[in-house]
Amino acid sequence: MGIIRTRRQFLTISGLSGLNLLLSGCGTPLFEDIVGKVSEPLNQRVESLILELNPQKLVPEFSLSQIEPQALIVNTFRNTPIIDVEKYRLVIDGEVNNPLLLSMADIQNLPLTSMIIRHVCVEGWAAIVQWAGVQMREIVQLAQPHANVKYAYFISADGYYSSWDIASTVHPQTLLAYQKNGEKLPVDNGAPLRLASPVKLGYKQSKWVTRISLVSNLSRHKGYWEDQGYEWFAGL
Repeated sequence: MGIIRTRRQFLTISGLSGLNLLLSGCGTPLFEDIVGKVSEPLNQRVESLILELNPQKLVPEFSLSQIEPQALIVNTFRNTPIIDVEKYRLVIDGEVNNPLLLSMADIQNLPLTSMIIRHVCVEGWAAIVQWAGVQMREIVQLAQPHANVKYAYFISADGYYSSWDIASTVHPQTLLAYQKNGEKLPVDNGAPLRLASPVKLGYKQSKWVTRISLVSNLSRHKGYWEDQGYEWFAGL
């Protein structure tokens, strides 16, 4: 019997891939803690388990020649927000020992990480993109989360919101990106800061991120699309 070598292969063979839910939208048109453990569907539990078994495993990347500069479709949740970069501050709070308020200069002083990955939208399209920015795990480490933290909430300037499991949040290829394809991140793609990662579907990769809350329990509201029936884990 052959060994299933990748998480994606396991989910495909098991029929549990997040791509089963081809629901429309990657981002077009808080928190009350719930009592007890959040109920998880089977595929979410399996995906979470596989990620926990090897949380730092890197997803293969692409070469510069494979970048598809025109393939990344701009989806808008509401109107594109107007953000004054000089006044912009990223808030990191929640169950942490060191809450943060970071300017773009603060963020750009952190180590720069670049990656060329495939951005996959639940609508069925994909694009190979080069993203560069700060690793989310750098931000999490600076905030010094409590030992029981399991989730991260991402709030955006346009009102969009989503939540991630902490293992995906601190994956080495999960970035808060401020560059795209070697240039300054365009506003339509989420400037000044957006999430970029090869381990989640596109609707989890929030644009215009202004607040990150690290918490031990999910609130009643898990994400804009997730609250309307989309898969919460949305892993690839």
